[in-house]
Amino acid sequence: MLRIDAHIPALAKRSNVRLPRFCAVVLLLTSLSACSEPPYNNVGNAQLQTMLEQNIQIYDIRRPEEWLKTGVIEGSELLTFVDRGGRVMPDFLKRFTAATDKHDPVILICRTGSRTSTLARYLVEQMGFTQVFNVRDGITHWIRDDRPVKQL
Repeated sequence: MLRIDAHIPALAKRSNVRLPRFCAVVLLLTSLSACSEPPYNNVGNAQLQTMLEQNIQIYDIRRPEEWLKTGVIEGSELLTFVDRGGRVMPDFLKRFTAATDKHDPVILICRTGSRTSTLARYLVEQMGFTQVFNVRDGITHWIRDDRPVKQL
């Protein structure tokens, strides 16, 4: 079961938040906003290809074993968001914000778009990022559509 703990600064103030509580909040927000657009941009493979050709930075936030299993999109920054237990990696936000300006476009990709959706919402709503793009169906659909990946 995915567990997000106190490594995201806004969550850290609430003393070690665990997944059930976090999921309840995410599910509530998701259900309340089901009819509205997310605060970030979802992109499919065609849009992603165009953005990559424009040299927009892409972050693959999966775990190392996932990168090894499927390969990665050429030029991806590899930066793991959560560990196998669902805990946010302690240095994730520090490393991400050190490399990315809040107003520069940034693409997020994971396996299916679930982790990146959560992260994208947080980056926009809590950290003020203005151009966050979530690869809606993740690397699985990129590969399914015979798009290129680089094996590690």
